Amino acid sequence: MPLSDPGRRELLHLRDIQLRGWQREDGLFDIEAHLLDRKAYDFENDDRGVMKAGEPLHGMWIRLTIRDDMEIVACEASSDHTPYALCPGAAPNFARLAGLRIGPGFNRAVNERVGGVLGCTHLREVLAQMATVAFQTLYPIRARKEREEAARIAAAGGTPPQRKPALLGTCIAYAPDSPVTLARWPWLRSA
Repeated sequence: MPLSDPGRRELLHLRDIQLRGWQREDGLFDIEAHLLDRKAYDFENDDRGVMKAGEPLHGMWIRLTIRDDMEIVACEASSDHTPYALCPGAAPNFARLAGLRIGPGFNRAVNERVGGVLGCTHLREVLAQMATVAFQTLYPIRARKEREEAARIAAAGGTPPQRKPALLGTCIAYAPDSPVTLARWPWLRSA
């Protein structure tokens, strides 16, 4: 369903962000983002002179290589287009994210390693979205492993642990009492 009619307006700024999750042959996963900013009008830039409408102001790439436990093995960033000549100097600092785990406290940890003058605002902002893509990319793989482990425990005569689902309470569909939640995790009815 589209949004309501906004009325007459003029486009000023375009930001396109592409996010992709990949499984690699070596068992690791790549989460990649490409950010592209453009203006819909000509303007003067201190470093680049006259910027024509549609010309990229920002054109940046970032890749997180992660394990299935969400630990970052490597991070690589690059900038094709920046408003200032010195901006690409921030890209190598993003390698400092190696060793972080995507999960609670991730954004804070990112800011500790590449916040402020150590990094780039645009690349830091897209990292939060990349964390979500990492969860979406790995969810079926991690869920399969949990099911296999539960089946192995049950086959050995044990009772698989019933951990509180990480998704519980994160949105309307996963409210503790929603029909989606209760159908997916029926054991929560008695918890």
